[in-house]
Amino acid sequence: MSLTFVLGGARSGKSRHAEELVERLAPPWTYIATAEAHDAEMAERIALHRSRRPADWHTLDAPHNLAAALAGLSADRPALVDCLTLWLTNRMLAGADVAAESAALAAALGACEAPLVVVSNEVGLGIVPDNALARRFRDAQGRLNQMVAEKADRVIFMVAGLPMRVKG
Repeated sequence: MSLTFVLGGARSGKSRHAEELVERLAPPWTYIATAEAHDAEMAERIALHRSRRPADWHTLDAPHNLAAALAGLSADRPALVDCLTLWLTNRMLAGADVAAESAALAAALGACEAPLVVVSNEVGLGIVPDNALARRFRDAQGRLNQMVAEKADRVIFMVAGLPMRVKG
């Protein structure tokens, strides 16, 4: 098992760098997408991500049951999870117990035998949000990121398109 965790802010180059890391491994590759297109703008973002990936990628949608998607991966098939931030958003909006589900997801990531690259946003570098939901989200994302970073063999922090190795 190999787990690489790629973190960064919005438009930091996280997804593109993560795709490049996976493409260094032998295909076929699996892209595990967590986004849901609730509006035209998000549908456009999803289409852009899909359009830049070669046909060698197999896309698996897992906006809610990410742990099960990971459990179903073949050990010889590299995979990219993009991204934990959208997964957590989906689960929070669904009223899930995010602490329990985050712990279960971290365990699933640690148990996965496939080579994985996992993307997430670093949301704790800005100001303290002005509302309770946003603060709960920021805190839950920070805790999830810490759990995943602990399991990861390698952690990369993206800044302005530049990868900075944090761990491994």
